[in-house]
Amino acid sequence: MWKRIDHQHKIKAGDGPQAGQFKELGAAREPAVPHPLELSEFQSFPVFEDISHHIKEVGAQLVKKVNAIFQLDITKDGKIILQWTIDLKNGSGDMYPGSARLPADTVFTIPEPVFMELVLGKMNPQKAFLAGKFKVSGKVLLGQKLERVFKDWAKF
Repeated sequence: MWKRIDHQHKIKAGDGPQAGQFKELGAAREPAVPHPLELSEFQSFPVFEDISHHIKEVGAQLVKKVNAIFQLDITKDGKIILQWTIDLKNGSGDMYPGSARLPADTVFTIPEPVFMELVLGKMNPQKAFLAGKFKVSGKVLLGQKLERVFKDWAKF
């Protein structure tokens, strides 16, 4: 036979919270990604904008070739300062600031100076990855497809 041992008092009308019983919460934390007006302050921002225009022009072709969503977390002093998503899996492709709206296949965590050297072709992505200059999570081999996207962009 079961016996109830947690005898709780029944709540009666008027038994609401008393004044001073609740603590006022402070303002919400600032998001990791800066306000859009501050984006232009970053060295990589014009590069991202330019790649975004390139994807708008040839995105449909890239979706057929790449079929993946990439999230790039750009860091400074170990903290994410920018996030961009390159969606080459849906529709005619898209690139936008912020985290991926759909689950990303591959997430890159890259310090801004390393990212700039990679997209400008001054650093070999495979060697940089093996040297620990940036981190990749998810489907690591898709990074080779993203490298081709950056190389195609550099030709324009």
